[in-house]
Parts: sequence; structure tokens; C-alpha cells
Amino acid sequence: MTKIQNLTLWVTEFTEEMFQWAYHKTSSEELARDLVQDTFLAATEKYENFQGKSTPKTWLFAILNNKIIDHYRKKVKQPTVRGDDLFVEVFDENGSWQSHHVPKDWHQEDEHLLDNEDFKKVLKDCLDVLPEHWNTCVKLKYMVNKSGEEICQELGIAPTNYWQIIHRAKLQLRQCIDSNWKI
Repeated sequence: MTKIQNLTLWVTEFTEEMFQWAYHKTSSEELARDLVQDTFLAATEKYENFQGKSTPKTWLFAILNNKIIDHYRKKVKQPTVRGDDLFVEVFDENGSWQSHHVPKDWHQEDEHLLDNEDFKKVLKDCLDVLPEHWNTCVKLKYMVNKSGEEICQELGIAPTNYWQIIHRAKLQLRQCIDSNWKI
């Protein structure tokens, strides 16, 4: 098959699955479409580099995953965290929960929460209000399944800063979900 025939076949076969993957990783239809389009553009430009050592699907998804990571890398503008006010608001001087910030018991097993459509909407909304660099770290860790070391390297942040971001993002997410999700 020619280059054009192969690329046309791949677009037909893999576009929808790639879109679903990109949407799952970014929570944005428009961004997912752009990333898939960029992936096929890159595949067209680098077609000669495809040696058939992997399946076309594997090769295309590797390109797509790199595009997703590049997107999050570009979003990180402020690698330092200023969130001490969150700690003062949530914890007392002994490190215990303030009485009005004790997390609610959600009465559901963690592994079933993402099956709840109301919970998923609130989680997405809460992720969207995180500071941009916090959102990026959380998505790379929990949606793209990158290790802390990989995330630090890709975003150019120190491990201590990364763990502070993750910790503070979790606190803010929990607080936001508790405030907005009706159990």
C-alpha cells in the first residue's frame, strides 16, 4: 500500500478510538480533536520513520500520548506552589482537621465512584477550578499514569514541589467535592 492509502486507512480505523482516549485524558472535546489531528499530521510527516516494528495503532497512540504530555507541559507556567492558606483554612495548629472541614463519608467504595455520573461531573468541575499547574500534575499522575519522577522531569519541577502540588490538589479536590456533590 502507498503512504496515502495507509494513512487514509489509519484515519478511518483509529480516529474514533484515539479521540476517546484523548478526551479521557483531557476532558475537552475540542482539545481531543486537535490532539488527534496533530497526531495524524505528525504521522504524515514522520511516515518514513514507521518501520513496522509495532502495529500502526501502537505507533499512532505513542504519538498521541506524547502530544497529550506536550500539551500539559506547555500549560505549566508557574512551577512553584503557594497554597499555605489552604492548610491554615483546613487544619488547626496541631495538624488536625478543622471541625468544619472534616471530610464527609461518601458511603461508597472508591472503585465505584467513577461509575456515578453525578460524581464524575463534580470531579471534572473541581479539576477545572484547580490552579493550572496543579491540574496538570494531577492529570499526568492519575489520568496519564506517569510516575512522579517522570512528571518532575517533564515539567521541570523539584520532587518536593511536585508532592506539595499533589497533596494540596487532593485537599482542594476533596473540599470542592464535599461542597458540591450531593451524596
